[in-house]
Amino acid sequence: MNPELSISKNTSSSKNYSTLMAVIKAADLEETLNYDGPYTVFAPSDLAFNSLTNVKSLLKSESKKEVYTLLTHHIVAGNLSASKILKAMCRGNGVASFTTILGNKLEATMKGTDIFLTDEFGNTAKIIAADANQCNGVIHEIDSVFVPNKI
Repeated sequence: MNPELSISKNTSSSKNYSTLMAVIKAADLEETLNYDGPYTVFAPSDLAFNSLTNVKSLLKSESKKEVYTLLTHHIVAGNLSASKILKAMCRGNGVASFTTILGNKLEATMKGTDIFLTDEFGNTAKIIAADANQCNGVIHEIDSVFVPNKI
């Protein structure tokens, strides 16, 4: 990824995030993730999205609210590098809590040398690639999709 490009531009050119880009477009967040920020995106890969059975229905125009809820459940305002997440976990006795732009909590913990995130609905994901810097934030690739109970 090119750190001089935005989250939207890098995601659209990545072979690993074609489903994520479709979700960004369906949620009408392409422009927001192109200019505003900074944001931290916990980005499910295409492989992670493949585990969902309802992705195609989420991409339909009548599902805009649901796909917006899904996507914003993966975004935190600010630029949270892996080192910032680790420092927050050290200050929190091994646990750090972050609020998504949707208003839900993500909790970061360590298992071995890996950072795991758990949402308030019990969904978990491991950060499998960290610190893909963008001009308007950072992307951390995760191995599963947080599905809020609201959708």
